Amino acid sequence: MKTILITGCSSGFGLDTARHFLEHGWKVIATMRKPREDVLPRSEHLRVLPLDVTDPASIRKVVEDAGPIDALVNNAGVGLMGIFEGTTMETIRGTFETNLFGAMAVTQAFLPGFRQQKAGVIVNVSSGTTLKPLPLLSVYSASKAALNMFTESLALELRPFGVRVSLVIPGRSPETSFSKNAQARGQDQGVNAPEAYAGFVRSIFEQRAAHASGPVTRSQDVVEAIWRAVNDPSSPLRLPAGADAVEMARAGT
Repeated sequence: MKTILITGCSSGFGLDTARHFLEHGWKVIATMRKPREDVLPRSEHLRVLPLDVTDPASIRKVVEDAGPIDALVNNAGVGLMGIFEGTTMETIRGTFETNLFGAMAVTQAFLPGFRQQKAGVIVNVSSGTTLKPLPLLSVYSASKAALNMFTESLALELRPFGVRVSLVIPGRSPETSFSKNAQARGQDQGVNAPEAYAGFVRSIFEQRAAHASGPVTRSQDVVEAIWRAVNDPSSPLRLPAGADAVEMARAGT
């Protein structure tokens, strides 16, 4: 029986992915900053471990506790929505710390095991915002775009060791609370747009409301893309997940 470790499993894509792999006979190590076993079905094949991807000691502990794994899914991330001019460098660094450096740190910690096994799969979950520039998401998009290039370069480095690396790129998902959380985090972090941007910001939200009925990403789309990335050696390195992500990817080619 194979083992997968997934970060960011308290809700959203990470939680649904953990459930899917459990249902399909995998041993699942579901990690989250504040472990909650009640969000996942009881199973002898499930372990819920604490993990803060921005804390080196937490990462070392989860590597020790997890033991050998066959697949790693770097799903943990934070959103951020707001005008760049009103965003502090502290908030910007914090966003990169989780979305990019956290994924890098967790990956680096598990690499010796993968390399010694001469097998394994690493899946990084990015964002459809990297496929099309969008206002109010400059910092978030930049952190995920950097994750994209890290993933693609890493794939070349690990190929000689039989370790596959994939990138899953979800679009906008009404099933998750990303937009709400991204706005809330912006407010919590003190992202204050200068008054000069007020009309622009208002028009952006009006446009988004007008196009709310367009193609979107279902959580199941992301789960299926991760499943394919892990289990199908012939899958492409980049896997857009969701109708809107696929549409944006095609438009960009």
